[in-house]
Amino acid sequence: MSEPTSPNAEAIGVWNEILVPKFTRFRRVMVEGFGLHSERALERHPVRAGERVLDVGCGFGETTIALARAAGSALGIDCCEPFLEVGRADAARAGVGGAAFQLADAQTVRFEQPFDVCFARFGTMFFSNPAAAMANLRRATRPGGRLLMLVWRRIEDNAPFWMAKQIARRHLPPPADEAPSCGPGPFSMADTGTVGAILKAAGWTDAAFDRIDADIWIGDTVDEAIAFQLALGPAGEIVREAGPLGEEKRALIVADMRAELAPFQTARGVVMATSSWCVTARA
Repeated sequence: MSEPTSPNAEAIGVWNEILVPKFTRFRRVMVEGFGLHSERALERHPVRAGERVLDVGCGFGETTIALARAAGSALGIDCCEPFLEVGRADAARAGVGGAAFQLADAQTVRFEQPFDVCFARFGTMFFSNPAAAMANLRRATRPGGRLLMLVWRRIEDNAPFWMAKQIARRHLPPPADEAPSCGPGPFSMADTGTVGAILKAAGWTDAAFDRIDADIWIGDTVDEAIAFQLALGPAGEIVREAGPLGEEKRALIVADMRAELAPFQTARGVVMATSSWCVTARA
């Protein structure tokens, strides 16, 4: 496996220097909350024993471990070594020898042997050039192999992010780049027409979109849920980009969020509705 210089170098720097600590802090949301989407996708589109599976943007590696258990082996790739270290340790602790991890940029990495399945849970929305990245992943998949990719639907269909964003916008101006599908971002692949065109241009065929809805845990308490939304969600981006004004208005934003999140407190924590597309295609 070899990898040329990454066109995503700047974004990779942001992930490693800024986002890794935040994702680590809120790892439980990623594993228990976001994991509901991948569990349901794999129930509908299971991997089979003996398939070679690539897990793109594997993060902490829980999906790679699950894929390796089902198929016998899986390679998880990510641009953040701290995530991969967690995955390796968890796989070793669980005795899943078929789970391997590699530091790589999925847009540029080259593989010596093709895979049967290219899987990604929320790992393909941040490429600087999504068409080039999906073409590279198609080259990494054998002819007839399949893509199984989870991406967020519209922000309006994802209550934890939409509600918090609306509250922040009551008090602050919008961030500089708010377009839903014109660049890297968590909701950049929400539009099926856009994603279908990207996949077609990248050489994938028979693209299909299967909606997955899941009520996910985002914190034991309302305050924990607020911390998550302001650390990793669009509301936090609005506050950060507003600079001193954002800090001035933070207390008002937190108070409004606390009031509006209160009805979502349940016996198992704060639970809110989320929605994704399970995208399938053929190489």
